[in-house]
Amino acid sequence: MSGSSIVQYVVVRGDLLKELKWPAGAVIAQACHAVTAVTHLFHDDEVTQKYLKDLDNMHKVVLEAADEKSLYDLRDKLEETGIKCKLWIEQPENIATCLVSKPYVKEEVQKYFKKFKLFKG
Repeated sequence: MSGSSIVQYVVVRGDLLKELKWPAGAVIAQACHAVTAVTHLFHDDEVTQKYLKDLDNMHKVVLEAADEKSLYDLRDKLEETGIKCKLWIEQPENIATCLVSKPYVKEEVQKYFKKFKLFKG
């Protein structure tokens, strides 16, 4: 792992802002909830621990999914390939808003996220 960059992918639904007219702060909160959940769920993971040891140099890539279906499709693809993640389901609305991977060495996971563009908000 030394010399390899560790990255965490955050994939947020773009339609929350554009079509559903959610406030930007509410969308950002979804990403924060999901990142916190992943940190808790995978806290003891070796790569997560390495990532957390250098807080001032954490690397996150925030990407945009078109809609809820694309988040579910991504979650299904990650699960079938063994990539650990958390799909955040906002309550009481019961809708998927964000998906976050646990931290990984970039080269191991970036191919699963290439189809998504950077989140522009």
